[in-house]
Amino acid sequence: MLIRNVAVLVVPEQGECRVDEAQDIHIQDDRITAITPTTTSSPTDEEVIDGTGLVAVPGLVNSHTHSPMVMMRGAAEDLSIEDWFNQRIWPMEVNLTPERVRVGARLACAEMLLAGVTTFVDHYFHADQIAAAAIESGIRADLAPTYFSSAGADGINAAVDTTRELSRLHPRITASLGPHATYTVTDDDLKRTADIARAEGFRIHLHAAETDDQTQASLDNHGVTPVQVLERTGVLDAGALIAHGCGIRPGDLPILERYADRTAVASCPKVYLKLAMGEVTPIKGLRSAGVPVGVGTDGAAVHNTLDVWEAIRMVALTQKQREHDAEWMTLSDTLRLATRGSAAAPGLTDQIGVVEPGRQADIALVDLSAPHNQPVHDPRAALVYSVRASDVVTVLVAGKVVVRDRQLTTMDLAEVLADAKSLAHTLVDLSKGGAIQHYAP
Repeated sequence: MLIRNVAVLVVPEQGECRVDEAQDIHIQDDRITAITPTTTSSPTDEEVIDGTGLVAVPGLVNSHTHSPMVMMRGAAEDLSIEDWFNQRIWPMEVNLTPERVRVGARLACAEMLLAGVTTFVDHYFHADQIAAAAIESGIRADLAPTYFSSAGADGINAAVDTTRELSRLHPRITASLGPHATYTVTDDDLKRTADIARAEGFRIHLHAAETDDQTQASLDNHGVTPVQVLERTGVLDAGALIAHGCGIRPGDLPILERYADRTAVASCPKVYLKLAMGEVTPIKGLRSAGVPVGVGTDGAAVHNTLDVWEAIRMVALTQKQREHDAEWMTLSDTLRLATRGSAAAPGLTDQIGVVEPGRQADIALVDLSAPHNQPVHDPRAALVYSVRASDVVTVLVAGKVVVRDRQLTTMDLAEVLADAKSLAHTLVDLSKGGAIQHYAP
């Protein structure tokens, strides 16, 4: 395959990002084999995608989400974080079934692919159903089957077994262990999780230090921060993706620095604003400690969309506000965070995150011609602050076209939407009573 005459976003490990005009991207099977200046020759043995007027960017990574929660979109609004969990979400999740999860995951995969998201890092229940939707849609996924200690040994064992099964399922599916959080999983269960992760080569995806209140509660009740819990239980040593980390304290940074080669943090800033969580992820401190940070949306039950472009914009804006520094989180730093940084979330830094020879051909072609992007004085600025999901024209995952001319090629979108509409009401029904867990960190 050849993507011809396209502008290419170049994201170096350090320094300024740039956009190179008039490039040809050569793809063989699932890999980028070369990027060369556009020539006038007409290849006859390749499928050619015309990239004229488009910008090729690395396929976006949603570095932390709960994809089937699209079925709860808009059903838990204007609530504190405590009431969001205890009055809405955890009571709703009593209604989860494999079918409802699969239908939600199909809708989520469709939404993400159409927006140029080629990989998502998921943490949820019935992960085998999410895997089925990912395989069908053509997206890449890292899946962490969620468990609480309240599920007991049998529930935890079932989740671990699912992780093992998923890891062997498909080349585009990777799997992680998914303890929910430091406040819902005991130290003993976290230690066992870390032991399994080290022995079997898994990473661990969990929530930790989501808010400063959580961190303070951990200090008050246990004498340690959530990050110290992760260290003493071996989770950091095994390798972890920490969701949110807004409550990471300065004293936690030297701990995280010791494990920076196998630890990443996912930041989902729209959620922190919406739930009035008080802080956002301390990206400047994490970067100084060498810890990769990626961009995510969390679930659509709170973020409302799975639009990573929106999350990228929010990261840049909230970080400038957090540091009271308009010169911090530059365009290049933001783009690097959204590409190379986010690729660290599923542990795929050597596979995805940049458009370069040898990498997986996960590419989104973006059209900057719409009025909200024009005039384009700096395409990097357009990508960070102006682009909408609807500007994505064509998407490739592992060298396969999954979106062509803004249309899914792998699924019938009308069917996906109809299935979701027919079942969504069953998920938000609170008449059964009960909840899968109680939020009291």
